[in-house]
Amino acid sequence: MNILTLDLAIKTGWATFFDHKISSGVQEFGLARGESVGMRFLRFRAWLKKMAEYAPGKIDLIVYEQAHHRGGAATQLCVGLVTDALAFAADIGADTMPVHTGTLKKYATGKGNAGKELMKLAARARGYKPVDDNEADACMLLEYALEDLRVERVA
Repeated sequence: MNILTLDLAIKTGWATFFDHKISSGVQEFGLARGESVGMRFLRFRAWLKKMAEYAPGKIDLIVYEQAHHRGGAATQLCVGLVTDALAFAADIGADTMPVHTGTLKKYATGKGNAGKELMKLAARARGYKPVDDNEADACMLLEYALEDLRVERVA
């Protein structure tokens, strides 16, 4: 099973379980001066296509953090990225699995309201080396999915 996990934001954390190998990182979707907000979504779509090229075969599952929304630009961004991720999954025939922020934090740290530092510590405790909280969240989403689905980790 090939899995892509996403912590969706301007700095999107990602992790993959492709062919029993784990990778992770952060991809930024910032805007250059004078660019339309829509450029962010076009770049995200292009990046998803590149990620799919790295999967042996196809991506079977896209797991994403289902954040709670407070309104404003952050909500617009997150809803747009989730929509694009869902459309991409449908296009490639992948299943999707939303994981609520509180559920992920409780799984990773035992506290449903854990802060960014605790999430980074939780990821490090499982052998990851996240550069920031976005990557840490994506790594913990991958751990959650692998455990939830009882996916065998060894090749």
